[in-house]
Amino acid sequence: MVRGLVRALAGLSFGLSALSFGLSAQSLVLDNVTGYGWQGDKLVPFSRLVIEDGKVLARGDNRLAIPQGAEVRDLAGKTVLPGLIDAHGHVMALGEGTLNVDLTGAKSLADALSRVARFAKKHPKLPWIQGWGWNQELWPDKRMPTASDLAMLTDGRPVWLSRVDGHAGWANQAALTLAGINAKTPEPSGGQILRGRDGQPSGVLVDNAMNLMTAHLPQLSDALRGQALDAALGIMAKVGLTGVGDAGVDLPTWQLYQQRQASLTTRIYAMLEAKPATWQAVKAPIGWQGSDLLAARAVKVFADGALGSRGAAMLADYSDKPGHKGSMLYGPGELEKVMRAAFDAGFQVNVHAIGDAANQRVLDTFASFPPSERKGRRNRIEHAQVMTLGDIERMAKLGVIASFQPTHATSDMNMAQSRIGKDRLKGAYAWRSLVKAGVKMAAGSDFPVESPNPFYGLYAAVTRQDHHGQPKEGWHKEQALTREEALYDFTRGAAYAAFMDKFTGSLAPGQWADLVILDDDYFTVPDSDIWQLKPRETWLAGKAVYRRVE
Repeated sequence: MVRGLVRALAGLSFGLSALSFGLSAQSLVLDNVTGYGWQGDKLVPFSRLVIEDGKVLARGDNRLAIPQGAEVRDLAGKTVLPGLIDAHGHVMALGEGTLNVDLTGAKSLADALSRVARFAKKHPKLPWIQGWGWNQELWPDKRMPTASDLAMLTDGRPVWLSRVDGHAGWANQAALTLAGINAKTPEPSGGQILRGRDGQPSGVLVDNAMNLMTAHLPQLSDALRGQALDAALGIMAKVGLTGVGDAGVDLPTWQLYQQRQASLTTRIYAMLEAKPATWQAVKAPIGWQGSDLLAARAVKVFADGALGSRGAAMLADYSDKPGHKGSMLYGPGELEKVMRAAFDAGFQVNVHAIGDAANQRVLDTFASFPPSERKGRRNRIEHAQVMTLGDIERMAKLGVIASFQPTHATSDMNMAQSRIGKDRLKGAYAWRSLVKAGVKMAAGSDFPVESPNPFYGLYAAVTRQDHHGQPKEGWHKEQALTREEALYDFTRGAAYAAFMDKFTGSLAPGQWADLVILDDDYFTVPDSDIWQLKPRETWLAGKAVYRRVE
């Protein structure tokens, strides 16, 4: 299809072949490329890209005029795509993860404990051992870990390890004691303290109960926070991300971004945390600043927890835990007040909702906003993971964007049906159903919950398989996206969701030249190779911010 489109456009040069450009010391031409961009919602191929002062001046075929005196780079057929945009990630958590023990992909409790022990031995002066990424669903017995599992590993130092979804944490007894969590500690609203038969805390805290522990964690120094940001920016550039929606930004992080704005190598769309004190300190939504590197015009709200820890709020009981429906993180009327306060302050409202009960309640709240005020705000549901079929249709009518993460489906497929049953899966991870309903979509990863690599997301969206090609026919493949749809959602769709579609996401004339250069063609490599694509170069505003070293 794409090759045919290239041939059909061979004689057009997009109306620019007859133009001659004046001399510009800042002109650069990427020539002999296999390029793809967007004109509105239409995929547009090109073989020559003209860049001037960091922006796309023109794109077309080999008859497009080259500016006099321009630097010309012959890319010998390499692929050029718009810079990829992750609609939903956690920038500082990604960077801070490089400072802590990494439990991502641990295949057993023993594997996780071994990693903790090695890290603790390597860092004997750290007052706390912190980490991220464990997932009991990958372990043979699938049981939740306990504080006693961590005994004797860290010379008595407190341990706090976040689950892969960020909605549960695992503590040792030293940490529980320091935080004052014991058999008499009541469960906070919207949270769970998992307990043993004797009523004592087992060591795992879920959702709002995590606050009982995180209030006691040591704060990073300014130097370490800067180091974490640098690490995150480097990781994002390496995988081809030129933009990110940063979900849940606190005030110190926003202030750090402002201080470092000129040196950002990824455009950051900050979704401020849902604390009135934070967005009131910012005073009002802040549009894209400087060279369109930073903005804060959204507030991120949590409605419920996650499916893996059974914290997602469901309309009916969990199939594998009768009598349990998960948790809303706000009491009756409270979620609505928070959403409305952020909306009335002028912010885009982006709400984490995974369970069908949470999604329904969030849509009910959006529906209560006056249509005239709602129009143009581009409100979003983050994840939109399990929904009733009726709510999928309603989402489209309300103009709410689905900010979804393709790799969540392939990570959750080993436990989703056991959690919610076959019938509810019809509205779960239902991307094709969202497309058919006319819902606007934006793709991301939720890193570091998942890898920040957008090619993993593109692969999952198209195949609905893991990296071993399983299941062979794809998990509920009827809900898969086409390659074109998936690329749109990781570029123009994500740009629209962050109000950056006017200046990036399409490689259209007048936009910043944010792009990735690949050795192979995303549209023609076998499905199995999509996740293995690696940027040779990542560019922001016409300049390389990453080059792969062979």
